[in-house]
Amino acid sequence: MEDVTRRDLAGFAALGAVVAGMAVSAPARAATGADSLDALAKAKGFTGFGSCAGGGAEDFASSFNDAGVRAIHQRDCGILVCENETKWVALRPNPKEYSFYLADRMVDFAQANNMLMRGHTLLWQKTQYFPKWLVNYDFGTRPAAEAERILREHITTVCSHFGTRIFTYDVVNETVDEVTGEIRQTPFTKYLGDNAIAICFDAAHQAAPHAKLVYNDYMGWGPNSARHRDGVLKLLSRLKAGKAPVHLLGVQSHIGPGTNPESQGPNTFNAADQAAWKQFLDAAVAMDLRLALTEFDVSERGTPADIGERDRFMADLAGRYLDFMFAYRQTDYLMAWGMMDHYSWLQNFNGRRPDGMLKRPSLYDDNYRPKALREAIAAAFRKAPPRA
Repeated sequence: MEDVTRRDLAGFAALGAVVAGMAVSAPARAATGADSLDALAKAKGFTGFGSCAGGGAEDFASSFNDAGVRAIHQRDCGILVCENETKWVALRPNPKEYSFYLADRMVDFAQANNMLMRGHTLLWQKTQYFPKWLVNYDFGTRPAAEAERILREHITTVCSHFGTRIFTYDVVNETVDEVTGEIRQTPFTKYLGDNAIAICFDAAHQAAPHAKLVYNDYMGWGPNSARHRDGVLKLLSRLKAGKAPVHLLGVQSHIGPGTNPESQGPNTFNAADQAAWKQFLDAAVAMDLRLALTEFDVSERGTPADIGERDRFMADLAGRYLDFMFAYRQTDYLMAWGMMDHYSWLQNFNGRRPDGMLKRPSLYDDNYRPKALREAIAAAFRKAPPRA
């Protein structure tokens, strides 16, 4: 979701110096234990379980630099995704150059550990997350043609660079405005209209015909998210009607109080919540789309200071949500948005806890120990029906 809000990715150059001295090769042993989350997922026919890693810039450490976090990934994950390293702001320092170094290090780690690799994201359709050069770009006398050229060149270059090492891409991320339900306006839509989105999917399919292509967004089940949900369904319907190669809906799944208050209501995920959410998901899968839970974590605004009580609340909410989502046999995989509390983007999102304590949105605590949330995920995989 909005994990770059607080940290300008200009800091990637400094991070590269740290990563340069870090060995990422390892024996091919990722998630080999029978009780790893990835193994539990695969036992029910899911593509697997995984997490993002990386991030990192001026005021926010990169989880990928932490050997303990890498060991957690090796133990529990069969899929890896870069938090920031494959976004435009990381890959495109200027209109003519690409910088793949940090992304390549993570892809190499995934390969060395028998992990699949996701691509995130070929276009984050919010102008505030574009590189500054792109926001100020002169599209010339034929702006529509130049806008399409830039989109296709970027997507083709990125997909060609990674080849079959990346098995699925979030092609377009968060293009539906959560308030209006309309496509966000950017330099690309200014000149190409809504066709900019279809162009992205076509370019990705041409450059990576093996890859499963995802539209990724953070719509929720609350009444204030109704326009967002409707806008996503309208977009998907248009893409399908135009024969765009979109294969999955990425349901970000940043759940819990304080993440998306405009979209999730009281965060109990009660019967009313589930009814609204089911209507939306039923409409998506009716378009022959599969589902992926792409950025899962659990926020905790308003929860008590007592760690045991907090962890139980979050594990219970996660269990209800995952049981519901896994009941859809079209759900292909689950990706946590970080495995360890210390590195979560939520630590600085919407402010610190009033009591000053560390937030606990992830599966492992700051001592690399599994929490109740991890066990809730394991239980949900064990209960899940086999995939279709």
